[in-house]
Amino acid sequence: MAGRARFRVLLLAVVFAVLQLANVTGRDSPDSKNYLSYALSLGGAGKHEAASLTIDYVCGGKASLARRAQSVDVLRFHAPSPARRVFEECRREQWQGVTQRLRAGETSGHTVPFMSARFMRIFEARPGYPALLAPFVEVLGVKWGVWASSVLVTAAGGVLAFLVLRTLRAPPVAALAGQALFYVLPCGTTAMRPMTEGLLLDLTLAALWGCALALEGRARAGTLLVGGSLAALFAVKHSQALFLGLCLAGACAVLGVRRGGLRRPLRGLTPPLAAIGAVAAGAVVVTVLAARALRYPSGSESVQDLLTGHFTVPDRSRPWPELLHLEANFWVEWLRRGLREPFVLAALAAGAWGVARRRPAFAVPLVAAALTGVLNQAAHPDITIYGDRLIVLVWVLPVVGLPLLLEPAVRHRARGPATVPGPLRTDAGVTP
Repeated sequence: MAGRARFRVLLLAVVFAVLQLANVTGRDSPDSKNYLSYALSLGGAGKHEAASLTIDYVCGGKASLARRAQSVDVLRFHAPSPARRVFEECRREQWQGVTQRLRAGETSGHTVPFMSARFMRIFEARPGYPALLAPFVEVLGVKWGVWASSVLVTAAGGVLAFLVLRTLRAPPVAALAGQALFYVLPCGTTAMRPMTEGLLLDLTLAALWGCALALEGRARAGTLLVGGSLAALFAVKHSQALFLGLCLAGACAVLGVRRGGLRRPLRGLTPPLAAIGAVAAGAVVVTVLAARALRYPSGSESVQDLLTGHFTVPDRSRPWPELLHLEANFWVEWLRRGLREPFVLAALAAGAWGVARRRPAFAVPLVAAALTGVLNQAAHPDITIYGDRLIVLVWVLPVVGLPLLLEPAVRHRARGPATVPGPLRTDAGVTP
């Protein structure tokens, strides 16, 4: 049975990878070129070489998208392909800014100066994804290296979703459904983009796997996995390590209060949960101190970046009140759009209902992890990126919760005590 399940997990990942051949290029976003140039720098490329390879990759993707769009344009499908024109225009535009900044002496750091040095400092503080990408582009070249690394990261996310569900003792069919959901929901699409979000999803799921192991009584393995995930998150995007640490520590506090009461919350925590809470709280402190010691951009700098259009206009004199004003406007509009097309809200509600009914002890850390997506979006209330990468971490909730909600429908396919649905081990202090 175990061998058959492993085969199905691998088969599902392979099928997903093959399907991604339909879109090898054209997935990048404006920030992708910063990460790619960083990765090329780690591989030994100079500023000019890294800029040339990165610009050719980005412009090649734009040219490919333009050709595909023109081929299905009802008025222009028979016209000549615009690919060459789009490619040349893109290269000319990109090189103009880079050349000016290189001549002005902006050559420090690993990234190519596609924008101001102040803005590029944000990406200099995120070495994790470029470090992963570097060996792929070194061996396979830029085009296929970026694609292969994205496939690997996304496929790994689906496997981690499967492992979380199996640790929760969901039937293999339900766990495979979780893997498939990771691939077909927006989290899979976003993870395939050459940016940090795929790794953020993977590491968040790894931390959730650690929480599930701890609730199952495997405290040492769970604690190590949570701690390792938070440490890796710091290298990928330190703000996400802060958010996840805060949310997991808060989740453990909620569980402690629920079981031990407000007066004695620590008594409500079993040793595995206490260990997870301690590691998460420690990660918060370490993240803050390390970011300050390394002189990473602060929260105030991030707010100025948002409100000044990446520092293209003078800094705001009162950034925090303006952020709160924008925040209120953003969430009203976000909810309005969510009610107009309620798929996101329905998926989140169904996922929360599924985990709350079938695995109530795990519901708290799972909802806490999904909350990091809301916090990330709240830190960047930009409606032009609504429903995409900033809030993508909320999708871990339906990825895990929906298979649990549908578990009774596939219960007859589960065999043996390891797949019996119900609460986790009572010796871990988990109650139904």
